[in-house]
Amino acid sequence: MSEPIIDNVTDKVEKMEVKEKSKDAVPKEKKEKKSNKVQLKTPKGTQDYNPRQMTIREQVFDGIKQVFKRHGAVTIETPVFELKETLTGKYGEDSKLIYDLQDQGGEICSLRYDLTVPFARYVAMNGVLNIKRYHIARVYRRDNPIMTKGRFREFYQCDFDIAGTYDLMVPDAECLVMICEILEQVKVGAFQIKLNHRKLLDAIFAICGVPADKFRAICSAVDKLDKSPWDEVRKEMVEVKGLDETVADKIEKFVSLKDEPMKLLQHLRASGMCDGNKDATDALSQLETLFGYLECFGVTQHILFDLSLARGLDYYTGIIYEAVLTGQDRVGSIAAGGRYDGLVGMYGKKDVPAVGFSIGIERIFTILEDEYKKENKKIRENATQVFVVQMEKDLIKERLAIVSELWKAGINAEFSYKVNPKLPAQLNTADESNIPLIIIIGKSEVETNSLSVKTMHDRKQVSIERLNFTDKIKEILSTIPK
Repeated sequence: MSEPIIDNVTDKVEKMEVKEKSKDAVPKEKKEKKSNKVQLKTPKGTQDYNPRQMTIREQVFDGIKQVFKRHGAVTIETPVFELKETLTGKYGEDSKLIYDLQDQGGEICSLRYDLTVPFARYVAMNGVLNIKRYHIARVYRRDNPIMTKGRFREFYQCDFDIAGTYDLMVPDAECLVMICEILEQVKVGAFQIKLNHRKLLDAIFAICGVPADKFRAICSAVDKLDKSPWDEVRKEMVEVKGLDETVADKIEKFVSLKDEPMKLLQHLRASGMCDGNKDATDALSQLETLFGYLECFGVTQHILFDLSLARGLDYYTGIIYEAVLTGQDRVGSIAAGGRYDGLVGMYGKKDVPAVGFSIGIERIFTILEDEYKKENKKIRENATQVFVVQMEKDLIKERLAIVSELWKAGINAEFSYKVNPKLPAQLNTADESNIPLIIIIGKSEVETNSLSVKTMHDRKQVSIERLNFTDKIKEILSTIPK
């Protein structure tokens, strides 16, 4: 057996700094010719993702999908662009951010702005009466990108929605529970879900004396309170939206209120601030039911009842919510959603009530990537479990046979593409790629019908029989720390 030889070789190799120069390198020309080539770059608000970034993304996507599937969701796919008329009038002031496509002499189309409106169109078009679906895909917005803060023009959204007629607030509560589960799963730190009711917000506007035709405009202004101080929002209401100053001051008394769910609910009832308004009474009753369910689910510690939460999208009709980080890395909303009972009815003859949310996945990616950089965490960019190495020349066919058996056994395996690779280069590849196991074959192993197997985390090496070796490899892999 050749174990001692391999140990000696690998020990020496591990101390060596392997530098291989390409024999095929082309010498630089003495004088560089002027090039007419265009500058290579990605469009504004977009970017490429390298293997390290994609590894993080795939891990996060997999974790989120686990939560979706645990709650019984199915997935669908919709076109990346929709008829412009499908998207028009659904996003309020944000409609200006929709990407319109150039007319090709046929249908006028726009890139999808989110995944909710295409979902509503799908439900109406296919006559779906109930569905619990998730959808992970790219969306597009003509926004002013701040890429360091996770804001792009092309980005992923992770959506979950429950469509169908169900008892009051039961699916709404499940959506909030799922947001908590997802944010805990991806480990972004402490978070809080701000929650309000669209019907309550409209009732507040009515109580304060906002004209009905200004509700949406004032709602859009209130929606900016998470980024701007009240004085700036008030100025917009009065000078831009044309609202009376006394009405704006009345609104402030409401939108400054935020507290634990049941505590603020009881305060609103005890103070009589909403007395005499049926919409407010109905909304508070619905919220009381919701808060009771959330208490049963054990997530009320994450919920903040916040009357300043507005959510600018026009299609919301019931509860609305937005998740934010409460630690140092404050990057805006990392999840948001609500109830939209009238959206499906805009496309079909029948209304199908719906509630759902979207995860701000790009912001989560930005946070996690920064974390990995700060802590200098190692990331395995591949899923390779075994690297097959040859000791001497003329063993390419033996290596191919071993790799083939590994693949057939469902084991992720790689090997060098050189016919006679150098041993140091092979070991270096396995080490740099963080591959947990190497199989080493030399002429001695061929003669004795055996294989040498080395676990990279502890550098231990054993000899196993060549016959039916894949079962033993699986056994060894199961003992390696993840």
